[in-house]
Amino acid sequence: MLLNTGLVVVQLVVGFGFGSLALIGDALHNLGDVLGLALGWAAERLALRPATRRFTYGYRRSTQFASLANAALVLAAGGVVVVEGVQRLGRTAEIHAAPVAWAALAGLVINLASARLFGHGHQHDLNRRAAVLHLITDAAVSAAVLISALLIQLTGWDRLDALAAIGVGLAVLWSGWGLLLESGALLLDAVPRGVDLGAIEAALLSLEGVERVHHVHVWSMSTSAVALTAHLQRDPARRPDRELLREARQRLEDLGVGHTTLELEAPEQGRDPWASGRNG
Repeated sequence: MLLNTGLVVVQLVVGFGFGSLALIGDALHNLGDVLGLALGWAAERLALRPATRRFTYGYRRSTQFASLANAALVLAAGGVVVVEGVQRLGRTAEIHAAPVAWAALAGLVINLASARLFGHGHQHDLNRRAAVLHLITDAAVSAAVLISALLIQLTGWDRLDALAAIGVGLAVLWSGWGLLLESGALLLDAVPRGVDLGAIEAALLSLEGVERVHHVHVWSMSTSAVALTAHLQRDPARRPDRELLREARQRLEDLGVGHTTLELEAPEQGRDPWASGRNG
């Protein structure tokens, strides 16, 4: 957050001072990352608070709302840059390429360094993965601004800056749209990305003593915690329930599901009339 805040200030000063809309667009995207990092950090802190009698799952889902808000910020920034870039194509603007190139180079280095600070522990957390994705996207955007500034220096064609700004804005819109879709899906209790529902059902059905698996529901309690409920029809004469549950939970943990609620049913129990589809 500190690295990117400093970068935003430098890029805005240079962008406005030397007339580069592409660099201003890069700064706005970096500002979106700063706000996104702040939201993600606050949500992670809130998610650590214990559950209450009203919020029985705690505040874990706040991380999903942070991802959604982050996506909205990124989309807004991208839209502003595209509109300004299109408008600038119709008028002449003098670009001082050298300071713009240095500021873009600073953006490239700082964004790559910031992404590196997250290490390799972000793959299973949407907030962290989104932050890393934005930082890497920002690095690519800074590289595009750097190339356009060098080309302006060589050719003197100032409209390259407006074209680069439009490209920057479109890249920002693309990354924001992807994040919006994924965070929205999690809020609708979709199966989290990276969790194979078919593999989960197969793992439960392969347990000794299990004859049928149904009512399988998998969702995210936060951007990193996955929950599951399922009904297992089993033959109680073939295996003790405690042993069956222990093995089932271990298999589910191996598949990335850490919070499980399993209901054991005798073979003669019928289906729930409210069930439908593959889990009915």
